[in-house]
Amino acid sequence: MGAVLDVIAAVLVLIGALLCLTAAIGVVRFKDVPTRLHAATKPQVLGLMIICVAIALALRAWPVTAFLVPVVFIQLATAPLSAHMVGRQAYRNGRIAREDMLVDELGDAGDDPAPDSPDSQPPKR
Repeated sequence: MGAVLDVIAAVLVLIGALLCLTAAIGVVRFKDVPTRLHAATKPQVLGLMIICVAIALALRAWPVTAFLVPVVFIQLATAPLSAHMVGRQAYRNGRIAREDMLVDELGDAGDDPAPDSPDSQPPKR
């Protein structure tokens, strides 16, 4: 049973490493900030989670697993927050093409009617 778990752990490490490699390639190759942020967060976090599962399977010790659980949770908490802050700063610096956006939630509030104005209400039938 131990040899099977070691093989599974090795395969998981390879899969996690490939995900992290694709994240690094995406950060280098993609052209704009939103796609780079996507590459920097999604596959990298999933790759780290898979590698942590592989480490827990390979070492089979509760202290190691107890150490890896907060590592995964901290990564899940910090990667999206840092990507959000980088994306927001890129928007403010004009590094994001506004014409490519479907919805611009950070745009000027002066262009939209105020929530209490009669223009913001749907027409009555």
